[in-house]
Amino acid sequence: MNTLTVNKGKKLRGVNLGGWLVLEKWMTPSLFEGLNATDETTYCAELGALAETRLKQHWRTFITQNDFAWLAGIGINAVRIPVGHWIFGAGYPYHRTYGDNPSPFVEGGIDILDQAFAWAEKHGLLIVLDLHAAPGCQNGFDNGGIKDVCEWHTDESYLDYSLSVLERLAERYHGRSALHAIEVLNEPRWDVDTNLLKKYNTDGYHRIRKYCNPQDTAVVFHDGFRSYTEYMGFLKEPDYDNVVFDIHRYQCFERSDIDSDIFQHVKKTVVDWKQEADAIIQDMNQWTYVGEWSLGLDLRVVSLWAEGPFNHALEQMDKFQMDVAYRAYASAQLATYEKYLGWFFWSYKTETTPAWCFRDCVANGWLPPRFDFE
Repeated sequence: MNTLTVNKGKKLRGVNLGGWLVLEKWMTPSLFEGLNATDETTYCAELGALAETRLKQHWRTFITQNDFAWLAGIGINAVRIPVGHWIFGAGYPYHRTYGDNPSPFVEGGIDILDQAFAWAEKHGLLIVLDLHAAPGCQNGFDNGGIKDVCEWHTDESYLDYSLSVLERLAERYHGRSALHAIEVLNEPRWDVDTNLLKKYNTDGYHRIRKYCNPQDTAVVFHDGFRSYTEYMGFLKEPDYDNVVFDIHRYQCFERSDIDSDIFQHVKKTVVDWKQEADAIIQDMNQWTYVGEWSLGLDLRVVSLWAEGPFNHALEQMDKFQMDVAYRAYASAQLATYEKYLGWFFWSYKTETTPAWCFRDCVANGWLPPRFDFE
């Protein structure tokens, strides 16, 4: 179990295990029924002591060893696991949304993560650990832990604690054969200063490298919703080794995309995004993951923060036409993303949104039945 294999530069075809250790209301609406909460922070603060029973039940049942076995069985070779800054329990900086309880988050997530490593190693999957929710929230989204709050970059204690979590993850898992990469921060917002992000990403690299050898473990950083050109020459050899650039590609959040028909969606994917891939590979010369993508085209189902109108490309189609459209959009994305070092579908499982649920997409024939390399 602890015998390391050099996986530097390995091609990954993976899925995200979203909605498991970091809640997102649109992914698991049943957990939020009857509550005002919109994210994990307000969920724990509102429920108080009741949150522990509910969340631990969710952790035990939402993702199981059978899911790891199924993924490995169809040729998927990696999972990206989002974690919150609270993964190690109490000790994180206070935020006003916690209310009277300085430590509102349910403890025990680290035990679930330990179990995930055991399952991954048993079934031959690699793990990318992703700091998905930072203290003070880095993007104002529910997936950052606190919806409508983006203060991570404004407080040194938030920055420092984020780095300490990265170091502790590296220390805990550096000897595990399943550990393939650690991502320093998911989706910092577009208006966070690029120089601040570069300093944080650099500091995160060094914290992880205290324990993780570059031959075994990649360090991943997200583009922060800005052009790759802002990172030209950043974290490059010889001073930095085994660094991966992370981009997320969706076509359901911007009005121009929402108003597109399926042919425009496919064209954007195989023309614009293919050209982007060529540019990143040639100009940036940086290993890159598409760390998140989906078949989602309907903004309504992920619209906690969005306003309508919620028109979309598939709304006037019958089932046959919709199936054809989803298969075309999926194939277009896969063809483009295969140019990169790896990709991760968002997400493995949701309750009510099949275009965002990998299991449903495979079952419906929208995604291929197998992802083997041979």
